[in-house]
Amino acid sequence: MRIEAYNQVQQAYGLNKTRKSQKNAVASFGRDALEISGLGKDVQFVKQAVRNAPDTRDELTASLKARIDAGTYQVSGDSFADKLLEKYSERFV
Repeated sequence: MRIEAYNQVQQAYGLNKTRKSQKNAVASFGRDALEISGLGKDVQFVKQAVRNAPDTRDELTASLKARIDAGTYQVSGDSFADKLLEKYSERFV
């Protein structure tokens, strides 16, 4: 069989055109896309910042830790109860 004759038959029947159109159809319908909104990007940024933040702020807790270790930290039961009720009323009222 001659290759030239095969090419002529292909051209006559348009076999290349149908294959190309099928590939284009699959390419345009076969792709999934995901687009994240600006708000979604902001939420991701904030989540990452929270993950990277330390659990405690050492500049605030260092003096308390030192006083607890030294045994000089005293807590008044009345002031603790007052603050506890204050936080409760802020949250649930």
